[in-house]
Amino acid sequence: MSRFKNTVWPSRMPEDEWEEVATGIPAKDEPFINKYVMGREALVAQEKSQRSDHAFRQAMSPIAREACEIVQRIRDHEQKTIWTAEFEDWIAQKTGANIYPGMMFSLAKERMEQTQVWKILRKMPKGALLHAHMDAVVDFGFLFDVLLETPGMHLSCPQALDSPTALEIGAITFRFLKTEHKEGSIWSADYVPDTPVLAAQAADTFPDGGRSGFLAWLKDRCTITNTESIEHHHGVDAVWRKFSFIFNILDSIVLYEPIFRKFLRRMMSNFLADGVKYCDMRSAFTTGFYREGQEEPDVGFSELFRIFGEEIESFKASEEGKEFWGMRMIWTGIRILDTRKIVEDMDACIAMKLKYPHLICGYDLVGQEDPGRPLKDLLPELFWFRKQCAQEGVNIPFFFHAGETLGDGTDTDENLFDAVLLGTRRIGHGFSLYKHPLLVDMVKEKKILVESCPISNEILRLCASIKSHPLPALLARGVACSLCNDDPAILGQDTAGMTHDFWQALQGWDNLGLAGLGSLAENSVRWSAFEDQDNAEWTKAVKEASVGTGLKAQRLQQWNVEWEQFCLWIVTEFGEDGGSIEKIMKEGVLDAQD
Repeated sequence: MSRFKNTVWPSRMPEDEWEEVATGIPAKDEPFINKYVMGREALVAQEKSQRSDHAFRQAMSPIAREACEIVQRIRDHEQKTIWTAEFEDWIAQKTGANIYPGMMFSLAKERMEQTQVWKILRKMPKGALLHAHMDAVVDFGFLFDVLLETPGMHLSCPQALDSPTALEIGAITFRFLKTEHKEGSIWSADYVPDTPVLAAQAADTFPDGGRSGFLAWLKDRCTITNTESIEHHHGVDAVWRKFSFIFNILDSIVLYEPIFRKFLRRMMSNFLADGVKYCDMRSAFTTGFYREGQEEPDVGFSELFRIFGEEIESFKASEEGKEFWGMRMIWTGIRILDTRKIVEDMDACIAMKLKYPHLICGYDLVGQEDPGRPLKDLLPELFWFRKQCAQEGVNIPFFFHAGETLGDGTDTDENLFDAVLLGTRRIGHGFSLYKHPLLVDMVKEKKILVESCPISNEILRLCASIKSHPLPALLARGVACSLCNDDPAILGQDTAGMTHDFWQALQGWDNLGLAGLGSLAENSVRWSAFEDQDNAEWTKAVKEASVGTGLKAQRLQQWNVEWEQFCLWIVTEFGEDGGSIEKIMKEGVLDAQD
């Protein structure tokens, strides 16, 4: 009979009984305990050998390994001293939230940008940005200042913006007009619907704080706010309603030539400052492009692409941009449109590819997947597109959004099957891919990369925080992935760079570390569409990586040099030989508390 059968818990054994029991507990160094521990460690190591970043880790130099250990120590120290209940009162005053590593991005952003890890990751060579939507990349503080400084820009709306509801949902747009319209107020009940009002004048007469109040209001209209980003109980569709309308406002600002040129320069400057050398940009061409001084939009998008290419080359030729590799465009149709509109858009894509072959690198379909047409419904259009590309002798591969959903077995979830079967070279988001073991194996076999956007998935209510994101499951299964920022201006990053996503990933997942981030950055270069390649050439370049002979191999070699330089900087700046790591970390904590 057990000595504990009639015990009422909790209880404490008499000392003589405890001494008798304690003699029967094996020591930690008993041979069979050691054998168990060795077997356990072997099992963990065996699983880690299947990770997608395993080969990268195995090939790291001693300096890179030391840099990774240093960053891990700093991360661990900050988690114990900054991201802890010890500072809960400080952050609760600002957010009303508890504080912990990997907490919701919108609540953590201000504090993360004060940490030592942030300062380190800002300098990291991040390679390429493979998933971003052009109109939602540049910080709104800059964009809206340019808007108000640009002569002739006007604001209009189908209703007066004279109430809180109208201010929140009024369908505002901007456009250039040669004659300045200064009469009337859009903030008044007397406003005649759709009457243009000079934007600068509207800003200065904003009823709640003048120009500064106007800028705050406009930013709120074009951003998923902190409150909206954490209201997960409202569901995905609710946040997507606002998200989709924002693009109408932004396109009306960005697609005017003088603003577009400044917009592109700012974008590339911000990329380079954040360690991003290249971008496969996405954009949907549904809104007309206006040349400087013109009130009517161009027919087609030839001028837009001419300027896009011109500004890229101008930046690359500048002293600031001499290290920038460039940008290309993934043409994105809108998946919710009918067959005629999608086919007409596809035809326009092919026309631009023929005229600017160096700028168009792929095709995709965008818009919220759940209410949009699934890929299986779009098969006739997609096969027509392939046939037309073949007849015109152009190569426009697919880079499909797929699996950006909480569904399991829904049409949206099953877009993943069609994306793979249709030969996509990368998968945008792939949030639900981890639910499909067969597809995971196919993605690995076909060398398809997942463009993962953790902060976007959180803000758009697919997961509550980085802690519940499925990317670690894909990495553990050996799926090639990269980190991307998707729509950083709208989602709250407020910069074109990717440091926020890199920081969140490092904080949220203990198995990742700096080495894992390095692998994700290297992947971004390896799967970039730097130049046109047929399927065989693309697969060969991905497999050969830096040992190949083409442009991709050259840029992978260059990234590897920058990675080693970055790791050397970490060791020199923060290593034991270069000064007290404890002192450096303590200074970082004090900076964060100021």
